[in-house]
Amino acid sequence: MSKFGFHSLRLILLCLLLTTPTKSSALEKDDPSRWENAIRQFEAADKTNAPPKNGIVFIGSSSIRIWTTLASDFPEHKVFNRGFGGSHLNDSVFYFDRIVAPYKPKMIVLYAGGNDINFGKTPEAVFAAFTNFVAKAHQALPKTRVAYISIAPNPSRWSQVEQVKAANKLIEDFTKKDSNLAFINIFPAMLGEDGKPKPDIFLKDNLHMNEKGYAIWVPIVRPFLKK
Repeated sequence: MSKFGFHSLRLILLCLLLTTPTKSSALEKDDPSRWENAIRQFEAADKTNAPPKNGIVFIGSSSIRIWTTLASDFPEHKVFNRGFGGSHLNDSVFYFDRIVAPYKPKMIVLYAGGNDINFGKTPEAVFAAFTNFVAKAHQALPKTRVAYISIAPNPSRWSQVEQVKAANKLIEDFTKKDSNLAFINIFPAMLGEDGKPKPDIFLKDNLHMNEKGYAIWVPIVRPFLKK
């Protein structure tokens, strides 16, 4: 190889090294502090319009955050929304003391885990994060029930469905061992006759649900809120 060719190759490799994300930079996206502004907004709102005590808090990722009809869907209950961004399960654990414990809810409804799997975490890691959340809840709020909404199927992440099923199974089996826990399985109701996610219940991103999707969730979730 000529001297010019060698230096050209070296320059190309250097450029690739500088522009390719490293493992450490990717992991920074899993840092709970990325949601600090969102949590501060909740805390600021609490000072002027505090959620009801002994209510039902829905917490988790964007499928909770964009559930704008939550209160009108369950008018018979004191429900309120604390979903934030594309959060992971560990983010709900991390911020538990700030956006769950102070409200002293009678029930916590948690939806998270899909973003974890999409990030590359194993079903076992998702399960471990869930058990951490439960431990946190049992310690701070021993009388509070925790219900977990199963990770939903969706077209955009259908290639991850086996990991999703595995995580759901681990969590479901765990909830059966504690009367203060519940598993809300919305997964099968979101599938069509072909065994794949119903295409008309999602927004254009094929990830988040539209009003038809939430209409499927509501009657499945409702009985658990009455217990």
